[in-house]
Amino acid sequence: MEGILDKINEWLKTLLIDGITGNLSGMFDTVNTKVGEIAGEVGMTPSAWNGGVFSLIRNLSETVIIPIAGIILTFVMCYELIQMVIEKNNLHDMDTWIFFKWIFKTFVAVLLVTNTWNIVMAVFDMAQHVVGQSGGLIVGNTSIDLAAAIPDMEEKLKALELGPLLGLWFQSMVVGLTMHALSICIFLVIYGRMIEIYLVTSIGPIPFATMSNREWSGIGQNYLKSLLALGFQAFLIMVCVGIYAVLIQTIGTTDDISGAIWSCMGYTVLLCFTLFKTGSMAKSIFSAH
Repeated sequence: MEGILDKINEWLKTLLIDGITGNLSGMFDTVNTKVGEIAGEVGMTPSAWNGGVFSLIRNLSETVIIPIAGIILTFVMCYELIQMVIEKNNLHDMDTWIFFKWIFKTFVAVLLVTNTWNIVMAVFDMAQHVVGQSGGLIVGNTSIDLAAAIPDMEEKLKALELGPLLGLWFQSMVVGLTMHALSICIFLVIYGRMIEIYLVTSIGPIPFATMSNREWSGIGQNYLKSLLALGFQAFLIMVCVGIYAVLIQTIGTTDDISGAIWSCMGYTVLLCFTLFKTGSMAKSIFSAH
């Protein structure tokens, strides 16, 4: 009778060990895959992410927003000319060079408005280059070696009794579910950021129309800061995921497997929180409102 019970016990232990290692290896695979996916997703320019939406936003910007920006630019430059005249004592102390200065400023302002789309895309191309460089380093340095981690863990699991193994199996299942929550958070952050990029770029000519005037230039400057913040938010996302991938590698080497599993769950929750904070952090770094 005892021999039968021992065989059942061994069979259950083998089943649980296979289940635990399977859950954890699946989780490691998910981490490696997600790091690669994020590197590809956040490193995309607006044109590469969704060509249909990109064309729609560009058409709206060029056909609807640029004419409005032209009206605003006309008002701003007339206001600028009035200011220049008043500064020279209402033409009593007037030099003709200020008109050349005003013509030059108007030319530059028109050039900025008509080339807003190219300037905005250049900002995101620069950010994409930075993210592409960092993505290669992060994916290369944080890839989890399953062949080295899982066999060591199996040896530790074989030394445990049936009760602790059952508890570890349940815990690994819970942690596996948190990875799905992580996937949803990554989806929300990445897609939310790209939609925000499309919204911001669609009205780009309007803030650019204000940059030629000292009193109004703050609008355009803040707009540029917002573009830089959106671009480099992708870099912060990559850093967050890279740190997370490095931290959870200890799960296969620690003696306290249960503690490592719950630490991994804590890291996952922390990652979800920091991903949502990357937008505000980027705006804070670039002083964008």
